[in-house]
Amino acid sequence: MTPIARIKYPSQLPFLIRVIRVIRAVTSAWLSGGIPASGEATSDNVSCILGRNALKHLLDSRGRIQQPPWIMITEIPRRTFLKQAAAAGITLASSRLARGAVSPNEKLNIGFIGTAGQAGFSISNLKQENIVALCDIDDQKLAAAKQQFPGAKTYNDFRRLVEQKDIDAIVVATPDHTHAVAAVAALRSGHHLYCEKPLARTISETRLITETAREMKRVTQIGTQIHAGNNYRRVVELIQSGAIGPVRDVHVWAGAIYGDKPKPRPMPVPAHIHYDLWLGPVAEQPYSSDFVPFAWRNWWAFGGGSLADFGCHYMDLPHWALDLRAPLSAEPLEGPPVDAEAPPPQLAVRFEHPARGAKPPVTLTWYHGGKHPIFIREHLYPNWKSGVLFIGTKGMLVADYGRFKLLPEKDFEGFVPPAKTIPDSIGHHKEWVNAIKNGGTTTCNFDYSGALTEAALLGNVAYRVQRKLEWDSAKLSAPNCREADEFIHHHYRKGWSL
Repeated sequence: MTPIARIKYPSQLPFLIRVIRVIRAVTSAWLSGGIPASGEATSDNVSCILGRNALKHLLDSRGRIQQPPWIMITEIPRRTFLKQAAAAGITLASSRLARGAVSPNEKLNIGFIGTAGQAGFSISNLKQENIVALCDIDDQKLAAAKQQFPGAKTYNDFRRLVEQKDIDAIVVATPDHTHAVAAVAALRSGHHLYCEKPLARTISETRLITETAREMKRVTQIGTQIHAGNNYRRVVELIQSGAIGPVRDVHVWAGAIYGDKPKPRPMPVPAHIHYDLWLGPVAEQPYSSDFVPFAWRNWWAFGGGSLADFGCHYMDLPHWALDLRAPLSAEPLEGPPVDAEAPPPQLAVRFEHPARGAKPPVTLTWYHGGKHPIFIREHLYPNWKSGVLFIGTKGMLVADYGRFKLLPEKDFEGFVPPAKTIPDSIGHHKEWVNAIKNGGTTTCNFDYSGALTEAALLGNVAYRVQRKLEWDSAKLSAPNCREADEFIHHHYRKGWSL
């Protein structure tokens, strides 16, 4: 426990304002390691923010904050204090940013949880900042990253990394099953956060990450870098300008295939792998190279197959263009018999979305593993192995990551696209860095991407219970199918919690 000042509001308002300023400065310095765990604060800790003249009425002869009779010192757990402070509108960060030590022209200190694969992609996009911490459960990958950034501190356990005092922001690029525990720890310790997609493995974890980011008032971004491309922006402009009229139906398909694998045989754990840390919060099971480092998406214990992996990329486009949030329902249409261990290699799921103001209700149908809308097969497939088809009252638009086409083509001969209304991105990672340094937000902050992730994961839940789910987003429940709770909510092994 650390002593925190809890104030009874006095009549001396000017003095109270000075105290609040000092407490804000002290808490920021305390969280970043500038004040000992005992809670003692000296003028050196805070004078750089307030100036010594502002402190002289609050400090005793030894430079410590005095305790006026109307301030009670009480014991509050750090986690509770962080949440209460954020709810009160006090922005705290365990970083130099909180003390004004980083200007927009200076570099951020960034820690990475994960160092290879998608983490390597993020490192390549953020290496112009200061990479001061690296974490990986694979000693070989960690050593390779350390060679690139010799000054960075290294860890196998992310829980130690988030305690490092000089970190401003953290990137979480681990398998889906450890996203939530790492992301929430990073946010609660006051760090800005970039997290790979999907935001988490389960809907309940996703909601907790989203709420924690909101409470802590941190700058966030999910790893849906396609969102930053010019193609998605031009498609959104076309749809929102009414080029194909109001849209009531959208079809989204991805060619990716996960699942349909036999359960792997147990194998000895390699000496360079910290497998218990890789498992993190999920139930213990024997090691297999089929899990580590990449093929974990083939198993429900660690990921959500094709829908969880690519839903956040392809469903992003209709969610953005049509202002979609939580669906009213999710219904499995096609797929193999349910495998308790592995996601389906092929699947079709229908989501029903409500009207949004003057915009009509939308039916969004997802397909993967070679499935796609039957009625487009002859004139589009196989030229569009993955894509999004918007169906409007005046035409259609088909798009993928890098191209789009208005259909029927003859109806749009000579069509003049609308004026550009969405600025080109400075880069997905740069958006995040810029928002941290200069204030503002990002295009894929967790408020937006949390709702997107929840929708995609709901499709998997509907498949696993083989029922159309009536979705109550506010309560995180499907009232017509209580057995869905098993897959909506996370279940952690002993020693792990959010």
